[in-house]
Amino acid sequence: MNGEFPSYYSGLTPFLALFEQGNPILTYHKLGPRPSRVRLKGMYLSERLFARQLAELRQAGFQNSSLLASAERPSGRRIVLTFDDAYVNVLRFGLTALADNGFRAIQYVVADRLGKYNDWDVALGEVSEPLMDKAQLREWLSAGHDIGSHTLAHPYLTRVSRAEAKEEIVASRKRLEDLFGRLIEHFCYPFGDWNDPIRDLVVEAGYRTACTTDTGLNRASDSLFTLKRFTARYPSRNLRAIWSRLAGLRKNNRGQTIS
Repeated sequence: MNGEFPSYYSGLTPFLALFEQGNPILTYHKLGPRPSRVRLKGMYLSERLFARQLAELRQAGFQNSSLLASAERPSGRRIVLTFDDAYVNVLRFGLTALADNGFRAIQYVVADRLGKYNDWDVALGEVSEPLMDKAQLREWLSAGHDIGSHTLAHPYLTRVSRAEAKEEIVASRKRLEDLFGRLIEHFCYPFGDWNDPIRDLVVEAGYRTACTTDTGLNRASDSLFTLKRFTARYPSRNLRAIWSRLAGLRKNNRGQTIS
């Protein structure tokens, strides 16, 4: 693929040949109706389109893969579904489609914001959205899904001190394990913001994988602590964007997708 990849994922057809070469990871954020005054409209996906995407994957024979297998040689058609931030609207508008199509997903949780809102986005001018509380996350887990850490408070990890970054990475894992009585093995870098020292802190904390916002497939030679993903969103109505998505490829720009 020479460092170039299809852009945002909105349907399987342009991606099928690529996905068959590995174990792709899709990432979602918010599901359901999009409020007015939203800045990042692509972070929302309608309930109907989400269900359509899952049905298309199921009908094409895709099944769940694990994050630990993401860099392994593909075995059949496999895919991983991830959600960042743990929004309430994912629970409301996502569980039925996931169950109907036989998929499980992992939710990356901001450990000190359970039952609160996305203050890191609001500070940048985005609208407020409620986050799942402990009971709602238990409902998510009871439905067969998983959770991972997205730090304590969703900071840019490369912009805080090493001690602060370590606290965000280590303490978030412990808090989630204490709250839910289960191992937390997977991490996701807020805003896709990471570098080698931050990655090393994640390894030292005992996680087994970490997801970035870099776009692309993961190969056997790739680190499980810098996993790449494809951002799922609605199809653009802009003709140039449609052409780019179907016929073109874009260069991988680290950290450009807000997560």
